Order: sequence, then C-alpha cells, then structure tokens
Amino acid sequence: MTSAHTPSIELLTAGTPNGWKASITLEELGLPYTVRPIALGEREQKEPWFLALNPNGRIPVIIDHGADDFVVFESGAILLYLAEKTGQLLPADVKGRSQVVQWLVFQMGGVGPMMGQANVFFRYASEKIPFAIERYQKESRRLLEVLDGRLAENEFLVGDYSIADIANFSWARTHAWSGVDVSDLTHLSRWLAQLEARPAVQRGVAVPDNVALPGTPGGRDEDAKAMQENARKILV
Repeated sequence: MTSAHTPSIELLTAGTPNGWKASITLEELGLPYTVRPIALGEREQKEPWFLALNPNGRIPVIIDHGADDFVVFESGAILLYLAEKTGQLLPADVKGRSQVVQWLVFQMGGVGPMMGQANVFFRYASEKIPFAIERYQKESRRLLEVLDGRLAENEFLVGDYSIADIANFSWARTHAWSGVDVSDLTHLSRWLAQLEARPAVQRGVAVPDNVALPGTPGGRDEDAKAMQENARKILV
C-alpha cells in the first residue's frame, strides 16, 4: 500500500462499500498499512478469532500496531479514529467537526442501511417481494436526493473534502447495484465523478481486490455474480 515506511496499521477487509470507506481513507491519508482479506462468502468474519476483534462479525476492522495493537471496528468509527490520529479529513473547530460527524452519521444510519436492504431484496433474495424492493429503493433514492440538495450549494458535503464525503461516496457510487437511477441528480453525479477521479479513491476501491459492480467504473458481470453468490451465503 502507500508509503515505504513499515506499516503499523493492519486492515481486515473485503470489497464492499464499508470496506472501501476504510481503504480510501488510509490511501487519502497516505498511512502505511497492510491488508488481510476476509472471505465473506466463507463466513471468515464469523470465526472466533475475528469475533474476538469485532464481536459483531463485520468488516472492516483495523489493528493499529503502532498504538499497542489497538483495535477499531465499525467503519464510521475507523474513519473518525484515522482522521483524529492524523489531524486530517476532519475540521479542528468544534462546529466544523460536528458538521462532518453529522453527515458521517447520516451515511451510517441512513444511506448504508437503506441501500444495503435494497441490495438484499433487489439482488440477493431468492423470493422477490415487490413491496420490500420498492420500499428500500424509494428510501435510498430519497437519501441520495438529500445528498444532491446539499451538493447543489457545496463542492463537498462540509467545507473541504472530508471523511463525510468518503463515507457517503462509498455507498452512493453503487446506486445502480441497488436499482436506483440518479441520472437526474446532477449535483450528486458531479460529486461522484469528481471523487472517482481521485487517485487515492481509485487505489482504495481496489482493496483488497478490484471489485467492479455494474454501474461503477469498469463494471464487470463476473464481479456481480460473485457478489451475489457471497451475499446469499452470508444471508443464510
């Protein structure tokens, strides 16, 4: 990964929106790190050794070996930890920090869960339930409209580029996978393209492997098939 220095941070992750949040942030900060891929389809995240790191059995997790092997789980908490550790991607003033945290929590509590459920019912469930599909796609679309409205008057979500942008981007870029059309959301589309063009973002979304879902740059059908198969194993 970035930097020739000895890596002190170990990232346990997989190619998902929540995983990308951590790897993009590490790349943007230029922190040296190593990667341990977690095989979600094989339920490696449910093995005792992993649960000892994250009792919730989810990726990503980081271990900061330069800070007495300090473990951080929950993607939003990881982003905050890394930003506070480096003093980057997070304003120093109380109000600015609060605004970034607000939009980070917006993603954690809204965009991620709603798009995740849209994926379950639209892509993964063997039984198609129209009410559930419509419900989660509509709510995902509404939340993306909120982002579009914010971005109509701001280049980034809060002042300069921050962890709030990284968190929301990592999910919003997969809107097509959730079955949500955003072609008319011009401000969101501008922001998505702007972030996709960042070299650190491009490196981050290729960790631990370059998963390119349909609707994202370089989308591949084989990645879609693999994602569906792994997701169905996890949902059992």
